[in-house]
Amino acid sequence: MTRPLDRLIRPKSIAVYGGKEARRVIEQCDRVGFAGEIWPVHPKLDEIFGRKCYRSTADLPAPPDASFVGVNRALTIDIIRELSAIGAGGAICYASGFREAMSELSDGGDLQEALVTAAGDMPIIGPNCYGLINMLDGALLWPDQHGMVRATNGVAILTQSSNIACNISMQTRGLPLAYLMTAGNQAQTGLSGLACAVLEDPRVTAVGLHIEGFDDIRTLERLALRARELKKPVIALKVGKSEAAQKATVSHTASLAGNDAVSSAVLERLGIGRVHSLPAMLETLKLLHLYGPLADTDISSMSCSGGEASLMSDAAVGRNIHYRDLKPQQLGPLRESLGEMVTLANPLDYHTFVWGNLERQTTAFTAMMSGGFSMNLVVLDFPRGDRCDSSDWMTTVDAVVAAASATGARAGVVASLGENMPEDIALGLMEEDVVPFSGIDEALTAVEIAAAIGAAWAKPTPAPLIDATVTEGETTLLFEDSAKAELAAFGVPVPKGKVVATPDEAATAADEIGFPVVLKGLGIAHKTEAGAVRLNLSDAESVREAAALMVSVAKGFLVEKMAPKPVAEIIIGAMRDPVAGPVLTIGAGGILVELLEDSAILTLPTTQDTIREMIGRLKVSKLLDGYRGGPAGDKDALVRTVAAVAHYVAANASKVEEVDINPVLVLPAGAGVVAVDALIRKRS
Repeated sequence: MTRPLDRLIRPKSIAVYGGKEARRVIEQCDRVGFAGEIWPVHPKLDEIFGRKCYRSTADLPAPPDASFVGVNRALTIDIIRELSAIGAGGAICYASGFREAMSELSDGGDLQEALVTAAGDMPIIGPNCYGLINMLDGALLWPDQHGMVRATNGVAILTQSSNIACNISMQTRGLPLAYLMTAGNQAQTGLSGLACAVLEDPRVTAVGLHIEGFDDIRTLERLALRARELKKPVIALKVGKSEAAQKATVSHTASLAGNDAVSSAVLERLGIGRVHSLPAMLETLKLLHLYGPLADTDISSMSCSGGEASLMSDAAVGRNIHYRDLKPQQLGPLRESLGEMVTLANPLDYHTFVWGNLERQTTAFTAMMSGGFSMNLVVLDFPRGDRCDSSDWMTTVDAVVAAASATGARAGVVASLGENMPEDIALGLMEEDVVPFSGIDEALTAVEIAAAIGAAWAKPTPAPLIDATVTEGETTLLFEDSAKAELAAFGVPVPKGKVVATPDEAATAADEIGFPVVLKGLGIAHKTEAGAVRLNLSDAESVREAAALMVSVAKGFLVEKMAPKPVAEIIIGAMRDPVAGPVLTIGAGGILVELLEDSAILTLPTTQDTIREMIGRLKVSKLLDGYRGGPAGDKDALVRTVAAVAHYVAANASKVEEVDINPVLVLPAGAGVVAVDALIRKRS
C-alpha cells in the first residue's frame, strides 16, 4: 500500500537528479514562479542556476516532497531506494528501458520489478515518463517546454503518453489546465490513482483521462464513485486494444463484444464520459469546467446564416441531440427583434438584419435563451485578427454574454472551423462563463457527453463489477444438451426435448414429444454448417432418415419440439474480459449476428431496468415493438431471460469463459421466449 500522493503532486520542496533534464525542471519551476525549495543533486557540479548542488540523497537538508529522477535506469533504482528510506514524498522516474523495452532489453521486466520493490510504500510515477505539471502551485517536475500558464482553478488531464501531454499543453482553445500528468509504464501508480488524487484538490473542476490500457478496475471504480460524490465529472479518451483480450473459439459472442465495446460499457456504467479524439476531449472539458453535467440534450442554436443553421441541424443527425421547438412565449420577442422576414425555428437563422446591433441581438438572444434549453449555442466564426476588423463580431459576443447573464442560461459560442476561435476571445468568453467551442461536431459531442454523465449520476450508484478470480483448470466445452440443462436450471426457457443415441431412438422420441420437431446432431459446435440440423420434421420416418444422414458427424442426437415462428431472433452471450471480468452481450441473433452488427454490452452485475434499456437501443427492438403492423414480441420475457443468463454467469463467474445462446426466439407478446441453441465454455 503506497502513501498518499499529496506531497508528490503538490510539493513544497523538490529534489532534482541528473544533468540536462534536471536543469530543465529547475528552469521550468523558476519560469512559472514556484515558491518552494529546489534542491539539485549532482555528484560533481557545485551549483545549478545559482542553487547549491548536494552530492547525494543523504546530504539533502530534509526529505523532499517530490523528486525528479533523470538518470539512467540502473541508477534510478538506487536513488528511488534512497529516497524511500528517508521518507521522501514521491518521485518521477524519467528513465526508459524498463517494461516498455522488453523486446529490445531482456532485463526490462526485471528492472521494473526491482524499481517497484525499491520504492516500497513511496509513490512513484513512471518509469518512462516526463512527470507532471501543477500550474495551481507552479510545481513542474517536467523536463521540457510546455504551453501552460498559472491557473487558480481548472481541469486535470492525465495520460500515459508524454508526447500527448506535450501536445495538450500547447492548446490554444481557452481551456484552463490545472494539472497535466503522465503515467508512463504505470509500474506502481496508474492513471486512476493519479486521477483520484487530483480530484480531491478543490481547485480542480473536471478530469480528462487519455487511456491506452486500463490500469486497475477497482481504482477506476473508486475514481468514478468519488467523482460522483464531489460533483466533478470525469471523461476518457480510450484507445488501443488489450493484449490480454481472449478470443472465443466456438461462438459469435467475442466478435460482437470486442475489447473496445467492453471499454465503452465499463465507462458508461461508471458514469465516465467517453470521447474519441483529443479535440473532443478538450471541448468537452471546457463545458464541464464551466457547467458540469447537463440534465438533457435539449439545445438551441442561433446563427446569422442559413448555411450555418443547416450545418448545426445536420450535425445532430445520428446523435442524441434535440432541437426542441420554441415555446409560444419566445415567439413574440423574437419576432419583434428580428422582423417579419425571419423564420422562427430551432435552429434559428436570425439573418443579418440585427448584425452589429447590440440591443436587438441581445433581445433576440435573451428570448432564445429563455426557452429552458440545457445549452444555447450561437455559431460565430471570427475573422483573422491580422487582416480584418472583428468589431461587429465582438458586438455579437457582448450580446451573447448579456443574454446569458440576464437569463442565467448556459451558453456557448461555436466556431464552425476550429481555427476561427482565437485564443484571446476564447479566454475572454471563459471569463464570462460562456463556452468557446472550436468545431460544431466537438460542441455537440460535448453536450452529449455532459448529458450522459448527468443521466448516469441521476441513477443509483452501480454495484461494483463482479470480482471473479479465475479457477485453475482446463476449459471444457458444453454442447447444446448439457449447456441447455445448466441454463434451464437458472430459468432460461428451452424447448421440450430428449437426447438419444440412434436414429431409431430419435424417431421414437419424436413421437413422444409431438410433431413437428427439430433434429440436431450432438458434439458439433457449428451444426448448421455441418448439416447437422433439420427443422420442422413432421413424422417419425422423416426423423429416422434425417438422423441416419448425420451419423457420420454426430455423437448422438437431440430431438426437440419445433418452436413457433418468432417475432425476432436474439443472441445472448457472455465472455470474460481481462479487465471487466464476465460481461453479457445481447443483439440481433440467428444468421444476422455479424451481418447486422447490432449488439449491446452489459457489465455485471446488472438489473432488469438496465437490461430493458439496452434492449431498447438495439435496431432489432423495432421488431420487438411491432414493426409496420407486425405483432409485438414478448419483451418482458426476453428481459427475464437475459436476467437469468446474467444470474447464471454471476453464480459461475470464476469458471465461465464463454456462453453463446443463439438464437433466442422471441415469440409474440404473452407467448414467452425460447432458447433453441446454446454452448458454454467453462473451467472444470
